[in-house]
Amino acid sequence: MSNLKELTKENHTRAERQPFVKILMGGIDNELYATYLYNQFPQYELLELLSLSHGIFNDFPELQRKKAIFEDYMELWPHKDERPTVCPTVKRYLDHLMSIKEDPHKLMAHVYVRHMGDLSGGQMIARKVPGQGRYYKFDGDVDIIKEKVRKKIDDTMADEAKICFDFATELFQDMMELAKN
Repeated sequence: MSNLKELTKENHTRAERQPFVKILMGGIDNELYATYLYNQFPQYELLELLSLSHGIFNDFPELQRKKAIFEDYMELWPHKDERPTVCPTVKRYLDHLMSIKEDPHKLMAHVYVRHMGDLSGGQMIARKVPGQGRYYKFDGDVDIIKEKVRKKIDDTMADEAKICFDFATELFQDMMELAKN
């Protein structure tokens, strides 16, 4: 059994304690949430594309989120003739993913952080966000999906998982700046 959760606890805690997470959990307005989704979409899109090329989703195809994220964004974004702000962290994260694109082990660490987060804490967020919240709805039993993911992780993924948590923290910080405006 992996200790990855314990090995990344500090980074995970730092991410989930960001002020923007309180906004997500407290009920977020449509436009700000749509902006958040717009920033999540390219990150998930590239992570899932690279992961698919290595067969990472073969055992849990229902875990993929990019389509649901985009549908939620389209439902909520009110300005069809313009796009939301893209946070600076997104570009850096995409560049990082490209730097590890040939390493399925490192990619799996990112799938673990992002997608397991959606299966876990995302279930609490789902009750607070506007719209249909497809992002956090999974086909199948969430606990079974989590178990499938756990079988693909190991402790050697800790350093890369910490990097992913740190990028999530930075995105929350960027989003908090947008929330202030």
